[in-house]
Amino acid sequence: MRRILLIEDDKDISDLVRLHLTDLQYEVEQVFDGNEGLARALEQRHCLIVLDLMLPGLDGISIGQRLRKEQVATPILMLTSRAEEIDKVIGLETGADDYLTKPFSVRELLARVKALLRRMERTPDQVPQARDIDIPGLRIDTRKRAVEVHGQRVDLTPKEYELLLHLAQHPGVTFTREELLAKVWGHEYSGYEHTVNSHINRLRNKVERTITEPEFILTTWGVGYRFTDA
Repeated sequence: MRRILLIEDDKDISDLVRLHLTDLQYEVEQVFDGNEGLARALEQRHCLIVLDLMLPGLDGISIGQRLRKEQVATPILMLTSRAEEIDKVIGLETGADDYLTKPFSVRELLARVKALLRRMERTPDQVPQARDIDIPGLRIDTRKRAVEVHGQRVDLTPKEYELLLHLAQHPGVTFTREELLAKVWGHEYSGYEHTVNSHINRLRNKVERTITEPEFILTTWGVGYRFTDA
């Protein structure tokens, strides 16, 4: 599916983004209001959501929170004209997969879009060989990026999947939040370690039967997180 949902109330910016994304052979659905944007996003007919932070109606933070609460795993690239660090932290912690501050160059926007979609659109034959994870109660098919928990398919966002896979590939090894942030998000997000906590919590809600007694994603108190080696 090559359809992108663009939720941006500035028509000039929206038209510019649509023009360049269309050049990449993506179909772009433009929405200028937060309430309508949420309704369209909940339909889950898109491969990517480009989401402005400040919108009439619902703001981008509220939309991101609602989508992740409803377990919509569509990747989100959040846009904002505000440069405060707290906005970036909140955006990432509420489920955005990447973040771009206005004014931005078209080249940077396209690079971020391509990076988010590259992993989602690869066919199994294009995915680098990696060991599947198959333990009692959990299976990760690395070629299909598919996760099953107790026989049921679970939809994860790109960052949730990468976080789970990295932990599962190193059972029993404790990683600090800083290490997980660098590995899954990249070194440019240094300083946003609480983002890891938020994603761990959402991930546990999806893969653990009991949040207070997790089977797979364990906490090493005072240090970080590890995957079970049972």
